[in-house]
Amino acid sequence: MRLEHQTRMEIQMNTAAKLVGEIRESFGKGAARKYRAAGRTPAVIYGHGSEPRHITLPAHEAKRVLRHKNAVIDLTLNGKEESVLVKSATKDPITQIIEHIDLVELVQGERVHVEVPVHVVGESLSGTIIELEHKTVKLEVAATSIPDFVEAIFEKQGAGFHVLAKDLVIPAGSKLELSDDELVASVVSTAAGHAADLASAE
Repeated sequence: MRLEHQTRMEIQMNTAAKLVGEIRESFGKGAARKYRAAGRTPAVIYGHGSEPRHITLPAHEAKRVLRHKNAVIDLTLNGKEESVLVKSATKDPITQIIEHIDLVELVQGERVHVEVPVHVVGESLSGTIIELEHKTVKLEVAATSIPDFVEAIFEKQGAGFHVLAKDLVIPAGSKLELSDDELVASVVSTAAGHAADLASAE
């Protein structure tokens, strides 16, 4: 049975950042450069059947938000607040300056599909290592409850122990988009550990 909120380490939820956006009136590469020079990052909000909205965000705050995967933003636009999800961002490969951000409008009660990292909690026996088959997994979750990660729990198990998708610790109410019997992580012997096992068997 999959664990929900029963880990010794609390699963960190994505806390929405608060940003103030401005409607963008000018377009094209030249206009985008001017916005970035003024400390604003161009962005587009994609809605549910509505026309895309072109805006800018404060560059410094936006960069900080993008440190979190699947970041949710409480965005104030024209004096009204709404929630948006960061879908993707484009960076300059040399300067690492964020050139553009794609956002998706979130509706109250909506569920979204996201990809989150798998964090290993605990450790395996000496002479072994933990190998991750899936460094990330896909979840269907409430848009307001996107976790920063899910957990694979280890408690000093030896070689041969494995964690399946059904063993992952995930937030309550979320749905893992992976077969229950899919291998996520396993414990394997290191070369030194294998040599020690052979020596003890002689």
